[in-house]
Amino acid sequence: MKSMIKVEHLRKVYRTGKEKVLALSDINLELQKGEFCCIVGASGSGKSTLLNQLAGLEKPSRGSVMIDGQNVSAMSENQLAVFRQQKLGFVFQSYNLLPTLTATENVALPLMFKGISKRKREALAREQLKKMGLAKRARHKPTEMSGGQQQRVGIARAFVGKPAVIFADEPTGNLDSHTTVQVMNAILSLIREHKITFVMVTHERELAACADRIITLRDGKVLRNETIEHPQAQYIMPDGKNEDDLNDSSFDEDFGEDVPAQQQGAAQNSGPQETAQPQQAEQQVDVQQIGEEIRRMKEETQNTNETTKENSTNE
Repeated sequence: MKSMIKVEHLRKVYRTGKEKVLALSDINLELQKGEFCCIVGASGSGKSTLLNQLAGLEKPSRGSVMIDGQNVSAMSENQLAVFRQQKLGFVFQSYNLLPTLTATENVALPLMFKGISKRKREALAREQLKKMGLAKRARHKPTEMSGGQQQRVGIARAFVGKPAVIFADEPTGNLDSHTTVQVMNAILSLIREHKITFVMVTHERELAACADRIITLRDGKVLRNETIEHPQAQYIMPDGKNEDDLNDSSFDEDFGEDVPAQQQGAAQNSGPQETAQPQQAEQQVDVQQIGEEIRRMKEETQNTNETTKENSTNE
């Protein structure tokens, strides 16, 4: 079977002043299509560095990363940008939603760069939000949603284009245990539905119980590469408590969610009307505003990359 991800003799060295810091040493691994892989290890073990290498966010000092038969380590920045649009998705710990856009617009954003029409991409975005139990939040902006809801929007954005591979960096790191159950089970459902290769970095070993493969790092080396024959079908609270309300009970599609407090007040003051009046037209996306947000994010990324280049060296 053809590997979706193949890493050969990967090595990464950073320079700190006159000293060299070995972040990754001779990493070799293969991941198959549809495989859920967890990368675990102590702080400083090289987890995030390995994820950055796999996603093509940093260049290796030595070795190669192949994704779907293509050597991402040898690609230029422009080639990588096109490749990411076509093949990759990302879930971030800090959500990374554009604050001026609604949930629908945030989810639809990756489809814009694929040339899909506004009507079709927003329809696909609403469908993905519905799968995440967020149909009633489709018009809400990030500030009108909880952390768990924002993370589900981020997950929907990663999956909407059905990429070959999705990378997730501590996707539950900012969530409480209740929301972690919801988010992890939503991810598992989408992985299996679309047979997407999913690579997740986490410091929480119990999250790896649902993975097909667990890679444990120590001091930049692979300590263990375990294939799990019978992973958990669903994520369960690690303490084994029987929490009846953790079965996606806050998903608005099945149980209903309250609207934000400011909207409740408006509804109470609007008289005896029982239903809100439908909007006359779809909210129009301010293209200039989106461009400014994207340029700002690109500038932040470029500044980070420049700092990384200054601190790294090719051996």
